[in-house]
Amino acid sequence: MAHGNDPIDTPNTVPWPPILLVVVVVAAALLIRVAPLPWPGLDDVYARFVGLAIGAAGLGLIGWAAVTMWRHKTTVLPNRGVSELVTEGPFRWRRNPIYLGDALVLLGVAEMTKNIWFAILVPVFMVLVTWLAILPEERHLEAKFGDRWRAYRDSTRRWI
Repeated sequence: MAHGNDPIDTPNTVPWPPILLVVVVVAAALLIRVAPLPWPGLDDVYARFVGLAIGAAGLGLIGWAAVTMWRHKTTVLPNRGVSELVTEGPFRWRRNPIYLGDALVLLGVAEMTKNIWFAILVPVFMVLVTWLAILPEERHLEAKFGDRWRAYRDSTRRWI
């Protein structure tokens, strides 16, 4: 029987995605104070609505993915092993809709607050989430679901 951080048991021992989200929010809030950069876009009510719409789309995507996972009675926690390979709902189009939703929320917050650091840190968040969470999750899914996972992986994009 496998124990510890065996990929078939769990993808990771640390819940990296929520930690990285907090780090990005704190970093953007600090950086705007110590190294302010101008917002390159418009600062009007319409631009703020665009930011709100982007953030709301991200939250909607996160919610849709979470509900889909719960319907399949599998975990949404990034450091827990899944019990089911979910390939419907938003997972039909992207393998990581929750992390994509996180990135959209951060971009929406950037537009609404006019803090360019949020937008600058989104690619950093995406690279770190890929390295620290997605790659271990993919090893977990391959170890657990084998050919079913590989077929899904080969037909569905990771991010965009």
